[in-house]
Amino acid sequence: MKVIHLSAECYPVAKVGGLGDVVGALPKYLCQAGVDASVVMPFYDRKFTQENSFKVVHQAPLLLGNRPISYDILKESTNKLGFELYLIRIPGLLDRVEVYGHSDETEQFVAFQIAFLDWLISSGIKPDILHCHDHHTGLVPFLVSHSARYKELAMIPTICTIHNGQYQGSFEWDKLVYLPEVDLTKGGLLDWGGRINPLASSVKCCWKFTTVSQSYLKELSLYSNGLEYLFAAERDKGVGIINGIDTDVWNPQTDTMIVKQYAARTVGKGKETNKAALCAEFGLNADKPLVSFIGRLVGEKGADLLYDIIVRSLDKHKGELNFMVLGSGEPEIERALASIRDNYSGSYNVMIGYNEALSHRIYAASDFLIMPSRVEPCGLNQLYSMRYGTLPVVRSTGGLKDTVIDFESEGGYGVSFDDAGVESACTAVDRSVALFANTAKINTLRKKIMALDFSWDQSANQYIDLYTSLIS
Repeated sequence: MKVIHLSAECYPVAKVGGLGDVVGALPKYLCQAGVDASVVMPFYDRKFTQENSFKVVHQAPLLLGNRPISYDILKESTNKLGFELYLIRIPGLLDRVEVYGHSDETEQFVAFQIAFLDWLISSGIKPDILHCHDHHTGLVPFLVSHSARYKELAMIPTICTIHNGQYQGSFEWDKLVYLPEVDLTKGGLLDWGGRINPLASSVKCCWKFTTVSQSYLKELSLYSNGLEYLFAAERDKGVGIINGIDTDVWNPQTDTMIVKQYAARTVGKGKETNKAALCAEFGLNADKPLVSFIGRLVGEKGADLLYDIIVRSLDKHKGELNFMVLGSGEPEIERALASIRDNYSGSYNVMIGYNEALSHRIYAASDFLIMPSRVEPCGLNQLYSMRYGTLPVVRSTGGLKDTVIDFESEGGYGVSFDDAGVESACTAVDRSVALFANTAKINTLRKKIMALDFSWDQSANQYIDLYTSLIS
């Protein structure tokens, strides 16, 4: 079975969020299960591409509207990631450092998709499955079905995985000229709200779409930035498959990024050593519970609530609690979180930016990880935290609802709260502080969450079942 994953991100080549983690791990586990899985993504001028070897396997011209451009297909030479990796390089469009934020983003991702399909046609490559990820690849299901240029690909099953339905990549109809000749009687399959909407088009045209948790599949019919009716209408095409984590990368027993490696049976001593080192580095009190936040500082993650959550909690539990924040995002949130560093010296610190190694050290050192998310399609941070014996404190939504059971419920092991607000989150922090005081209970819960299986093995098998059903 040959499956090609098409994505804007793939860790460690280029990662902005969970999309990169998933595309960097799922194909590897599919290959281990006997699937011929590969990844095709844009070229980025980043550390991975600078330090690794690539071979140009295809070169060709194409037209983006009236604009003649050329593209290269580069293949990573050593199979370093555990699967075949291909990069599409287009001078002036797909050769930049940053993944997103460019004014010509529509042109970037349209050209990416056209170059990919042109390459399949000219090279005679016929995968069994085309697996598209998010709106950046959302036009592919439409193009293979309704462009005469790609008619020989029309019977290849297409799957679209929605990692975040809030981002849809829509653009005005005057940019239809960028697409190859298409059957305009099918133009309604591109449209949503009077604009070309790649995410909506992919849901309409793909054979199946998946979401990254079962609860998020249900929530899309209620909250999806204007696509609620579409997701309700297409509900039978949807499949919820919870993301896994790469247990080779996220493993406290072998992790070289943390100060002291540890297993479930040594979690108490391991956490103590890692916590002491982190607290010494950031001026915190290692004897007190450490609550951390790691992630994008945006409203979707509830990061705008963090200022009030931290201030209220530290004022209430004077000298009895630590907070650590690692992340970047909206400048207003960054400024607010930085502004209170001096006011709570010894109990709070923040690192604005992203640092992969530091994130590993924080997971290993923390007692709790807080995620007050308004929207969380799956969430990987709570899975990473549990792998390291760190109890997740989460708002019960999307994948957080599917993966974290409150410790006061039968079989529970985390701390959950229902409302996306400061009051509810602060109550969850209060409960966490009280739980920390019960040493026997928290050590039992640490061992329990480290034994949970959130690896990609289970999820990869569910994808294989889905692929097989479409091929047969």
